[in-house]
Amino acid sequence: MSDWVNVAPATELPPGSSRVVNIDNAQIAVFNLEGQYYAIEDVCTHDGGELASGTCEGDAIVCPRHGARFSIKTGAVLAPPAYEPVATFPVRVENGMVQVRDDRWD
Repeated sequence: MSDWVNVAPATELPPGSSRVVNIDNAQIAVFNLEGQYYAIEDVCTHDGGELASGTCEGDAIVCPRHGARFSIKTGAVLAPPAYEPVATFPVRVENGMVQVRDDRWD
């Protein structure tokens, strides 16, 4: 089982913000949507570009390169040119620290 990795103190990740962390060479973007934390792989499945610098629209992230849209909550594709979802990851708050882990290999 993979270890939990500290992202940031919860006070430094307020609603509407995000942070990218590297876990075992995987870039993971953690978002605070209205007080709930979600994490997706920071890689567009259309062309491999990063997503976190894209525009957040509600609970969706819009890829800054070609406009593909993904659900931050589920990783589902919401608009092409992407057709494959992005990976999602468990997030928790432990002792005031937002943490994430890559559970794909557990």
